[in-house]
Amino acid sequence: MTPLWQRLVQGMQKTRDTLVGSIESLVRRHGSSPALWEGLEESLIAADVGPAVAAQLVEAVRARKAPAADAAALRRELATLMAERLRRRQEPLAWERPDAWQRRPLVGMVVGVNGTGKTTTAGKMAWRLARQGRRVLLVAADTFRAAAQEQLAIWAERAGADLVRGAPGQDPASVAFDGVQAAVARGMDVVLVDTAGRLHNKSQLMAELAKVRRVAEKALERPLDEVLLVLDATTGQNGLVQARVFTEAVAASGLVLTKLDGTARGGIALAIVAEMGLPLKLVGVGEDPDDLRPFDPDAFARALLGLED
Repeated sequence: MTPLWQRLVQGMQKTRDTLVGSIESLVRRHGSSPALWEGLEESLIAADVGPAVAAQLVEAVRARKAPAADAAALRRELATLMAERLRRRQEPLAWERPDAWQRRPLVGMVVGVNGTGKTTTAGKMAWRLARQGRRVLLVAADTFRAAAQEQLAIWAERAGADLVRGAPGQDPASVAFDGVQAAVARGMDVVLVDTAGRLHNKSQLMAELAKVRRVAEKALERPLDEVLLVLDATTGQNGLVQARVFTEAVAASGLVLTKLDGTARGGIALAIVAEMGLPLKLVGVGEDPDDLRPFDPDAFARALLGLED
């Protein structure tokens, strides 16, 4: 299996090349003058880390008296600071905690806008859990798109997971309720509820998503263990808007950043983690089942800044 750092290097190549090139150019032109720090802040913003995080990183680098005239040393310092900020919020998935299995079934819900890879993420999580010997039930609560149910059925078969699906157009909340009840009756370890993609600016759809969570919790008789917001790494700053709206609607517990195998703009991870306080739990770096990986702050920061693992 290709190391995560190497996959991130490939996926964030465009952002990394632009950021590294900008830092090296700034050092050549400005040395350690004030213009360097202004330019560095602008370069970080262009890499989608967000204005607030960019300003904080530059201030922290200056405070640590990094050798500003050395571009490689400056990149190393930035990578260390980025990893530190990401690590502050780092948390494992609920089913990766040692004490988790005292309250089976563990229930997670996957949410996000259209096209982010929610169904694939749910399927890959099921595949991973099944390889660990866990009994998994997938719930196809996207009743509006027949292809989503078929796609989840394929993943269920591939992973050896159970599947609960509803009729076309059925109330998604009722499908989630039936799925959780079935998992309890069958003694399953983990339930993963796949939901329909919905635009974050459609209040009615967001209210419906909140209902899915409430009804699933009613069936479980306790809060859900995970509500994972799946974001497309190529969307840039729009991902921050999505994170705000979905967190307000369903109290997301963590992030999954997908499509880090393409023209990813991975700097947005820093902006979302810093502003929303949401831990980044998983990253998608390819199409294979094992290409959904636990997030590694150090590998991510070093890949973004063009440093060896």
